[in-house]
Amino acid sequence: MLARFKHWIFDMDGTLTLAVHDFEAIKRALAIPPQQDILHHLAALPESEAAAKHAWLLAHERELALTAQPAPGAIELVHALQARDCRLGILTRNAHELALLTLQAIGLGDCFATADILGRDEAPPKPHPGGLLHFAERWQVAPNELVMVGDYRYDLECARAAGAFSVLVNLAENPWPELVDHFAVDCAALRQAL
Repeated sequence: MLARFKHWIFDMDGTLTLAVHDFEAIKRALAIPPQQDILHHLAALPESEAAAKHAWLLAHERELALTAQPAPGAIELVHALQARDCRLGILTRNAHELALLTLQAIGLGDCFATADILGRDEAPPKPHPGGLLHFAERWQVAPNELVMVGDYRYDLECARAAGAFSVLVNLAENPWPELVDHFAVDCAALRQAL
């Protein structure tokens, strides 16, 4: 079934890279209540307060981007999809400039067109479906022709809301079966399923 898809969008951190973000530590550093989403919390703050917290977050994420490591099988999966002439995109809650740094760090910098990398400033943060709908319009395909590959429920909820096919990777089991169309323990297993 997966082989029929020609339009693939990837989450980046924890999907194409090894997961290194300590979201609880980030929330503590930015005085964000544990149950709140980081980006939604920052968006609700007055601009004067939000600016300093956004600057801290960007600097912290830049350090992580420069030392990013590829997730198991991620490079081979992306190259296999390229060999099949698939269209590839990135939809990340990270900043666009840091997505570029991360992709360079893991050896995939030349695999995604810059215009096909959407960060938190180019599209509403997942789970909002706006980023996937942008890809569908840009690539002139129906949303159900898109595959969204991610490692967290926001990726899956985004796919569900847009009408795209959802793939969960890099977890030992599938904690969200109601949101997942295909589950693979890692990108290497996903490549084998193509």
